[in-house]
Amino acid sequence: MSDFTDEILADNNQIRGVKLKVISFVNMKGGVAKTTLSVNFADCLSRRHDLKVLLVDVDPQFNATQCLVNGEDYKTKCKEKRHTIVDIFDDSPRPIVGSVDGVAVREPVDVENIVPWRINDLLFLLPGALELHLVDMAPGQGKEHKLKLYTDHLRKNDNYDVVVIDTPPTPSAWMSAALIASDFYIVPLKPEPLSATGIDLLKSVIKKRKKNYGLKLQCAGVVLAIAEENTIVFQDAIRFIDNNEFWKGKRISRHLPKRTIVARKQGEQGLILDINDKKLKLSITSITNEIVKRIGLKD
Repeated sequence: MSDFTDEILADNNQIRGVKLKVISFVNMKGGVAKTTLSVNFADCLSRRHDLKVLLVDVDPQFNATQCLVNGEDYKTKCKEKRHTIVDIFDDSPRPIVGSVDGVAVREPVDVENIVPWRINDLLFLLPGALELHLVDMAPGQGKEHKLKLYTDHLRKNDNYDVVVIDTPPTPSAWMSAALIASDFYIVPLKPEPLSATGIDLLKSVIKKRKKNYGLKLQCAGVVLAIAEENTIVFQDAIRFIDNNEFWKGKRISRHLPKRTIVARKQGEQGLILDINDKKLKLSITSITNEIVKRIGLKD
């Protein structure tokens, strides 16, 4: 058993009585299938493991939300004043402009009153919103802790088994909020020459956040995605991870192969388990199974 696995299991023994696990998917680089992995990991947890899962979209581009909710449904729910990620962070009254009622004021919501959207019986979503970039996240206000206040509320009330957070590909206040709220993080990695530089930069950012906020955050794995197995860059990526002092032992053994159909289906709210591709289904199932074991969700 690797030193990494020993570390994970030792910490899990301390939190074994705590049911909820919070996991962020992070990378400093876009286009690495971070959203694809976070959404399909959440879906696989609910459908293959019968776990109640909340997906939280803290990326102002709200791509994860668009993977699960079509545009018309999203607009309808927003008109119904359903909660979004903005309600977590914005503690100021917000003007709401309506075609019928004109300008109204929406009061801030206490975190314990925020209600996610139901996708199916076991999968729920706290959707993203473009307005997130308008929220004042200036240092000193403590807003970066508000997502943790919400997950602590969920933990206390035993609402979910897992919270999965999709983060933006920038070292922003939103990424900080996600890491503060999380027990673990997953690093999606596209095999390409710049990947090594990118994840080493990510390592520095996370190390700084852990020190500044006193976090007991652990890396639960690096997942190679958009992978073309029979290429030199794929083998180089494996060698880099497996021989790097920090990342050694953290690579998830299964990778997500490159398939153009994945991106095409996401635009139609289609998920990997719904695609007629046995290798894809086996990949996301195996990746999920390994992460489940690493974070102590199941023995």
